[in-house]
Amino acid sequence: MLLWALSRPPAPDRAAPCTARRIASWTADTGHTAAFARYGDDNTRTDDWTGGDGTHSVRLPDGRTLWLFSDTFLDRVQPPPNPQGRPHRWRTSDHGGTPYLRHNSLVVTSRSGRPERTLTGGTPAAPGPFFPDPPDGGWRWPVQAHVEPRTPGSPEKVVRVLLWNRAPGTGPWIFGVPRGTEVATLSLPDLRLEGITEAVGRSDVADPGRRVLYGTASVTDGAWTYVFGGDDPPSSPASSAYLARVPAGRLGDRERWRYWDGAHWRRRAEDARPVLHAGGRRGVGSAFTVVRDGGTWVLLTMDTGGAGTAGMRTVTSYWSCAPYGPWHGPDGRLTPPRPADPAPQYVAAYNPQAHPEFTASGQLLLSYDINWLGPAPADPHLNGNVALYRPRFLRLRLGP
Repeated sequence: MLLWALSRPPAPDRAAPCTARRIASWTADTGHTAAFARYGDDNTRTDDWTGGDGTHSVRLPDGRTLWLFSDTFLDRVQPPPNPQGRPHRWRTSDHGGTPYLRHNSLVVTSRSGRPERTLTGGTPAAPGPFFPDPPDGGWRWPVQAHVEPRTPGSPEKVVRVLLWNRAPGTGPWIFGVPRGTEVATLSLPDLRLEGITEAVGRSDVADPGRRVLYGTASVTDGAWTYVFGGDDPPSSPASSAYLARVPAGRLGDRERWRYWDGAHWRRRAEDARPVLHAGGRRGVGSAFTVVRDGGTWVLLTMDTGGAGTAGMRTVTSYWSCAPYGPWHGPDGRLTPPRPADPAPQYVAAYNPQAHPEFTASGQLLLSYDINWLGPAPADPHLNGNVALYRPRFLRLRLGP
C-alpha cells in the first residue's frame, strides 16, 4: 500500500509581506485518493465507511489523523461488473434493501496514513451517525475540528468539532434547511463523544437563506481562531462569506465568539456582515476553505460565479491581507479530474478543502468531493459506481 509521508505544516510567517496569490500549478495526489478507495473497498468489516463527502481532517496529538465525513455510505462493495453491466465496483447491503446511509462518520488513520477504522453511533448491527441526529429531527454534518485544551491552561487536550445543524426541507432546501452551528467535544485519545452545545443559533432568522452556518473553514493565527461561514440563498448559485473569531483554544465557549460587522468585532451573530459579497462573478460555494500562505490569506472555492457549470466543475481562488478582507479575485482556475461515467455531465465536483497538516515541499493538499446530480434518483447511481461518492485529492502550489 502506498502511504503518504506525514509532515508538520510550517508556521505562517507573519513577517512575510502580503502579496497577491493564486493557484500556480497542481497535480493529482494519487496516494490519498487510492488509500481511501482501498479502505472503502475492503469488506473485512461491513459496518464501516465505503464512501462519503464533506471531507475535513485534524491531526491528533499522537500523530493519527481524524477525518470527518458528512453523509456516509456503509456496508459492502462488490467487484465489477455491476448489475447494470457497468465496469465499476458497486455497493450492496447485507441486511436487505439499499446500503446504510448515515448523516456522518469519522475515519481514523494511523501515523503512517493508513485508514484503520470507522467511528459511527448505534450498534454494529444497526450503525447510526457518530454525531446523533437532533431529537427534534434533522441531522448534523461535521465541518472543521481543532485540538484544544479541555479548559484554558489545562494540559489535557480534547477535540472540538464544529457541526452544521440542518432540518429536512423541500424545493430549494432538498439538502436541508440551515438551523445553526454547534460544537462537539471528543475525548482523547479514545475519541468518545462527550457532548454537543450550540455555538451560533440562527433559527430565529425567518429567512433560511440568510442564516449563516460557521465552520466551513477555520484558521488559528496567533491568539485567535478565525471561523469562516456562509449563507445559503436558494435563488443564487453563490453564497456570501462571513467571519467570526474566538480566542485560540476556546471554540467551545459560546460567550467568546465575536462576529465581523465590516468595521468591528461584535457580540451578536445577527450583526455580522459579509467579508465577501456574492454578486456578478463573485461569491463562494456553500463550502469553501481558507489557508495562510506567508503573509497572505487565500480562499479556495468552487467557481460559483463562473459561466455555465463552473460552480460544480471548477475551483478558483481569492486572496487578502487580512481574514476580514478586502478579498481580491476570483483569479485562477483548475478543473479537477472526475471519475469516468456514461453521463459525465452529471458528475459534480464540490467542497474543496485544504489539509495543511499534510503540506509537503510547499505543496498544499486539497480534497474535493464527487457526486452524481442526474435526473434519476441519486442513490442507485451512486451505489452502482462507488467512485462517484468518495473524496479525491490534489497537490496545489500557490504563486504570484
